[in-house]
Amino acid sequence: MTLASFIETLKNLNELTKPRLSILSVLTGLVGYGIAPSPFDWVVFFALCFGMGLSAGSAAALNQWMERNRDALMERTKERPIPSGRISPKTALVFGITIGIVGLALLAVFANLLAMILTLLTLVSYLWIYTPSKSLTPWCTAIGTIPGALPPMIGWAAAEGALGMEAWLLFVIMIAWQIPHFMAIAWTYRDDYAKAELPMISVVDKTGKSAAFQSFWFSILLLISSIFFWVLGGDYWIYTSVAVAMGAGMIFFSLRFYITEDREVWSKKLFYFTLIYLPVVFGVLVVDVNF
Repeated sequence: MTLASFIETLKNLNELTKPRLSILSVLTGLVGYGIAPSPFDWVVFFALCFGMGLSAGSAAALNQWMERNRDALMERTKERPIPSGRISPKTALVFGITIGIVGLALLAVFANLLAMILTLLTLVSYLWIYTPSKSLTPWCTAIGTIPGALPPMIGWAAAEGALGMEAWLLFVIMIAWQIPHFMAIAWTYRDDYAKAELPMISVVDKTGKSAAFQSFWFSILLLISSIFFWVLGGDYWIYTSVAVAMGAGMIFFSLRFYITEDREVWSKKLFYFTLIYLPVVFGVLVVDVNF
């Protein structure tokens, strides 16, 4: 293998880990770690970063290995490393398992057993519950919010060795945020999902009302759950003000997604707002709790 081909293989393996989504998992995990009352520990911090990053990359790689044939059918996914032929299925499988084991080991050794167990639960629920459900039920998106909501709990567990009320609250917030985010994606790529014969809600209900309806009601849940840090007794006025403002924005965009006839436009606006919401609200939360 030449140096050029080796570098190309590394690039393809990195792409297989879906680095942007993996980084998002790490960042939401660090939110849980950052608001926990335990003293900051650099060893635990780096174990959390690398352990969660490798585990998230493992989930992404193994998910693509499991869905390689379906990915080849969709415009959005046909150029991924496996269906495009840049990475063999066997290589993807070995790579995914290896980095997953390393990630779990880092958390078990340098953080604690609870953080490792929650990470393993994330992998199992994502790969063996959510992924198969995509071809079985329109409720797959709701199922998928569970592994997607666990990273902040992992971060809290890494700091505390136990789960507090705040960790569960972050879990609910993440579930509520994911529904508008993924419903907007489901509507935008509904033709791709139909081509792959995936019974997404946007495929089953071609009007888009069901996807938009779920987005609206979960946006309300997001606003309510986000202010519970204040209800629990925290003097977080800056965070609460930002959470209310951003929650109102989420409700506005999801409501427009629901009532408009031009769902193509408003689904994209909702999607982009969800991308802004999480870093703004969680970023302010971490700052307000610590300073």
